[in-house]
Amino acid sequence: MIAAITLFLVVSISALITKIATIALVHTGLSTDSAKFQSRSAYTGVGFTTSESENIMNHPVRRRIIFNLMIIGNAGIVTVMSSLILTFILPETLASKLYGLLTVVVGMTVIWLAIRSKWIDIALSALITRVLKRYTDIDIQDFAAILHLKDDFKISEKLIDHGSWMVNKTIRDLNLKHEGLIILGVDRRGTGYLGSPNGDVMILPMDVITVYGKSAVIVSVFKRKRDFSAELEHKAFVKKEEERLEAQIHPKKDE
Repeated sequence: MIAAITLFLVVSISALITKIATIALVHTGLSTDSAKFQSRSAYTGVGFTTSESENIMNHPVRRRIIFNLMIIGNAGIVTVMSSLILTFILPETLASKLYGLLTVVVGMTVIWLAIRSKWIDIALSALITRVLKRYTDIDIQDFAAILHLKDDFKISEKLIDHGSWMVNKTIRDLNLKHEGLIILGVDRRGTGYLGSPNGDVMILPMDVITVYGKSAVIVSVFKRKRDFSAELEHKAFVKKEEERLEAQIHPKKDE
């Protein structure tokens, strides 16, 4: 019985630790899905090799978070396995073993429901954020709020192929700002990452560009091919953006 309760407590603490690590990674600029994946991978010692892992290793704060997770995770997994084994070895009677199994099943079900609960996640995230901000030196930044990633605005990246409308054009020639779209960076093979590129930078085949703007505009730009319809689509979005800005700058007064 004691072993089963210990198992329940250790798994609960493990879930809490990975949640804290996930939120800490998110506040360093990592996406929620990536942060969740990396924190669980580090805690369990799986160690998947991805391009996101390189982003973590090149970032001192992320690296420290993952390092601590790996150390804690080793102790946590050993404790979980020991408690699980003792739950079924120590009891001498079948009834005791079944009771221990029932405790484990109920406990794991409660933990699973808590992890899946949207309200618990919101409350826990808010609490962890306040604690991290007060007791750690992690730079707490809500990047989603700073970049206004709502109202259909988002950040996206795209590999530019040879048939893209954007290929072999400078950023100035593309005139994407008039569509409400901003190119944040260009990742080019053999050259590296060009952050905040100026208008003279030419988009080449196999470049990976990172853009910020309205979802509809991003989808349209990434789908355009090198034909006459691309220019018509560009002009249509430019006109729509001009109308949107005009409405915001000079709102109509209610009659």
